[in-house]
Order: sequence, then C-alpha cells, then structure tokens
Amino acid sequence: MDSMELAYDTRYKVKLESVIDEFQLETIYLPENAKIEIDRPEVNRPGLALAGFFGYFEPLRIQVIGMNEFAYLQSLNEEERAVRLDQFISKKPPAIIYTTDLEVDPILLASAKKYEVPVLRTARKTSEFMAALIASLNLSLAPRITRHGVLVEVYGEGILLLGDSGVGKSETAIELVKRGHRLIADDAVEIKKVSAKSLVGSAPEMIRHYVELRGIGIVDVRRIFGMGAVKETEKIDMIVKFEAWEQGKMYDRFGLDAEYTDIMGIQVSTTTIPVKPGRNLAVILEIAAMNNRQKKMGYNTALEFEKKLMGMIEQNER
Repeated sequence: MDSMELAYDTRYKVKLESVIDEFQLETIYLPENAKIEIDRPEVNRPGLALAGFFGYFEPLRIQVIGMNEFAYLQSLNEEERAVRLDQFISKKPPAIIYTTDLEVDPILLASAKKYEVPVLRTARKTSEFMAALIASLNLSLAPRITRHGVLVEVYGEGILLLGDSGVGKSETAIELVKRGHRLIADDAVEIKKVSAKSLVGSAPEMIRHYVELRGIGIVDVRRIFGMGAVKETEKIDMIVKFEAWEQGKMYDRFGLDAEYTDIMGIQVSTTTIPVKPGRNLAVILEIAAMNNRQKKMGYNTALEFEKKLMGMIEQNER
C-alpha cells in the first residue's frame, strides 16, 4: 500500500461576503469595514443558548434562527428576552441568519449592533438552507493537499494520473479529450477531502484548463476543444500510476492484486500501468474506467475469471 506523505493544513477560511453572495442573503445589519471569515463548516441552531445554557456552545459557528427559536423568543417577556439575547450575542458569533423570512427581533438587532455581529436573512426553509450551507462550507473549508499529476474524467470516473515527469500524463490527457472525455487539472491537482469517503480534485486557478505539452508549450484546452472538454471539479474514483516499462519486471496480468493509495486517510483504488512505445494509453484508461465502474457495481472480472479457472481445474482433477 502506497501512502502520500504530504503535510496539509486542516484550517481554511471563507469570507462571510462570499456566503452572502452565494446564498443571496438579505443584509439586515453588517458592521462597517467588517472582514469576517468563517473557519467552521458546522452550523448551529442556538436553542439551548437562548435558554441560557452555554455548556457546549460553539461561538465560532454561524447561528441560524428558525421557527422554533423565533417562537421561543416571542414567548418571553421583553425584559427576559433582552437578557437572553444579550448573553447569546455577547459570545460574538460570526453571523446570525434568520430563515423563512422571519421578522428580525428589534431587541436582537440592537444587541447585534452593540457587539457588531452581522444579522442576515433568507426566505428558504431552515432545514433546506442549513443543509445547503453546511455542504458549501464543507467544500470550501475541506482539508486539502496539492499533488503533481493530471486529473481527467473518463466515462464519469475521475482518474488521477501519477508518474514521473515526462512519462506521458499530459499527452494521454489530450488524447482522452480528443476522444470526448474531460480535463480537470494538469500538472498540479488540488485534492480536497469533502467527507469521510470522498475526495474531490480541481486545478489551481492560475493553470485551470491549461496543459503543458513538451515541444509545443502551453495549450488552452477550453479554447481549442470547447467548453465540453473541461470541468471545474471531479471526484477522485481511482488512481493510475504510469511508470516506465522495465524488461523482466513482473506486472499484474490478471488484476487480482488490489492496490490502494492513502490520501488523507481515504483508500483510493490504484492501478499501475507500464508505459512503453506503441501502447495506446488513452484506450487503456478508458477500459480501466469502465472496469472500475463494474467493480463498484459488484462485478469483478478478475475474480470471475479466477472462479472459472479454479472450477475447470477441479473438474479436471476428478
């Protein structure tokens, strides 16, 4: 089993302004010259905090006020509500968002201005909005590494091509694009861990849609082949390692040996392909992609072949 021994930072930030733009949030109050950044993907509904319990309160999370919180606050008299809201907002969360177009409490707004806490609003329902917001923050704040390689989409499978410089990764990517598949990244692939089971790859903005071909130079794939030839991001379903063919080296001819690469704690199915003149790597990758899809759907050609072979051997021994 191969391991990518690369250090990566687990703390990234996203600007509150970006969240406001993405979800088209109505700005009720935003402090002047505020440069607020979110560094937590979790989102909180502050029911217990509004009731006065702060034992496990996370002040660095965005706070969402839905129908339940709104109704509870309305059940309190004005004096009690002012005390509870002041206690809550004094923790200075990065933002408070009202959902379902609920009316913003004037007492909450006054406390928000006192502590300079942004107050925003959306017409979307609470559960729907929170699910979308958490998904967006998980993607923006995901742990990541940058890996030298090429990422392509072949028949819906995200394939990360690895190998020494000059082994033919970029040329193979161009051949795949000509055959109707799509390029995500060349040379540098930024890999994000978006969940406990999923990795998503993309290209750094500076080199997005570009491919470097030795002898020709930099090629803009989007302009030459069209928008359908590129894609912004893609899930990494498998890894293919290119290595120069070594005479006499034993290569797996049946596909029975499962190989995996560890990327940030996730095991990714890996295939090693020896490269030598005359091999059509683009066709080989198309077959590898289809074979990988079959495996995910529960059919393993190598195992089926082994079963048939063992069955014939047992039959001949009788």
